[in-house]
Amino acid sequence: MSDGPERVSGARLPEVLRGRLALPVICAPMFIVSGPDLVIAQCLSGVVGSFPALNARPADLLDEWLTRITRTLAEARAADPAKRIAPFAVNQIVHASNDRLAQDVEACVRHRVPIIITSLRAPDAVIRPVHAYGGVVFHDVTTVRHAEKALEAGVDGLILVCAGAGGHAGTLSPFALVGEIRRFYDGPLILSGAITSGAAILAAQAMGADLAYMGTRFIATREANAVPAYKDMIAGSAAADIVYTPYFTGVPGNYLTPSIRAAGLDPEALPVRDKTAMDFGSASVKAWRDVWGAGQGVGTIADAPATADLVARLARDYAAARAGLAGLSGDYAGAAVP
Repeated sequence: MSDGPERVSGARLPEVLRGRLALPVICAPMFIVSGPDLVIAQCLSGVVGSFPALNARPADLLDEWLTRITRTLAEARAADPAKRIAPFAVNQIVHASNDRLAQDVEACVRHRVPIIITSLRAPDAVIRPVHAYGGVVFHDVTTVRHAEKALEAGVDGLILVCAGAGGHAGTLSPFALVGEIRRFYDGPLILSGAITSGAAILAAQAMGADLAYMGTRFIATREANAVPAYKDMIAGSAAADIVYTPYFTGVPGNYLTPSIRAAGLDPEALPVRDKTAMDFGSASVKAWRDVWGAGQGVGTIADAPATADLVARLARDYAAARAGLAGLSGDYAGAAVP
């Protein structure tokens, strides 16, 4: 096992992340939920904060958000150079339905956003302008073929969105997907799928990932831009309350069944939908606004603390898990526990 979060299975993280993380975590960009308040709190706590560019509405608001986040983090680093303050990331949806993509990428280039997270299609058009200023691109993938196409395009790392992840997610077990991709790729891997604790972060690293990708756990925080009922539903739900369906956006995703019922729909009888028609729902019922995404890890969430308190708790849990692993009895195998 690695001595720290910066090297796992021979894979090196990009320079922008080395020595700047208090915990090996990237916080997932979540529609509506992720905004400047949450991103800043995450980064100041030592984990990468991120948000979808499309959350900034109207589009001109994106420039204001980037200015505020960049300035706040720079001032914090100047005030305390020894503190581990993480960089931030912006998610770009690479899909024909996103008519803002070129404009939003231009804004990120002007602000030299350290990390761009791309989703849905191989980000050929995004990589060149981001690499030109020294930024890095991580891409969401759910299958080996998606990973191969992203690597062919030149991404700097892969985010494996596995079974149980909140929002748009895949169906493969993380054990299967990490194992297969590690057979041909030794670069940065970020793992997503029901990760809500420090022990789960450590498990992701032990499996061969470099970083954990956490979303649902941060919906239930004070800084998250989620209505109180959403946070309460997260804290009061279990894995059995999650349904996986393409109905709301055309792309399969995990949603809270109580929110589907509250929107007047039957989660067990949703119509079949054309997966090419991604449009974020009808005028009356919209994904993320009315029907809420969440991962299968909701059953371990019971409160909505401040982000700084949550990250501190995760760090303690992570350290305890490492210590517990080191103290395991040797009765189970001939080799020593790493």
